[in-house]
Amino acid sequence: MAGTQSILEWTLVSECPIPQDINALLVTGEVAVAAYKTFRDTAVFTNKRLIVKDVQGITGKKVEIYSLPYSSINMWSTENAGGFLDFNAEVELWTRAGHIKVKLQKGVDIRKFDMLIANALLRD
Repeated sequence: MAGTQSILEWTLVSECPIPQDINALLVTGEVAVAAYKTFRDTAVFTNKRLIVKDVQGITGKKVEIYSLPYSSINMWSTENAGGFLDFNAEVELWTRAGHIKVKLQKGVDIRKFDMLIANALLRD
């Protein structure tokens, strides 16, 4: 699968508090579990899906919301940063919609991120 093309790619900079405005997007019984900042956006893990808010334009008034239900993820891989000149860890998600790549900058715990995905996908 090494040659597959990513349809989406995000870089997560740091873990952050869960934004309050995410509550307007949650369905009954859905709970936000963790949040990460990108350069301008936010990725939020809930107990049902991954939500990414993509702020667009100069003013930031245009916002696109990506919603990835965990049920659509077929497989994932995680790769820790290698050290010298390799600062980003990487997560790849293979979904029914395509291939998604998430880069984690130094300071984002790749194993915690991996456990968020595992807990969402592998629980009964």
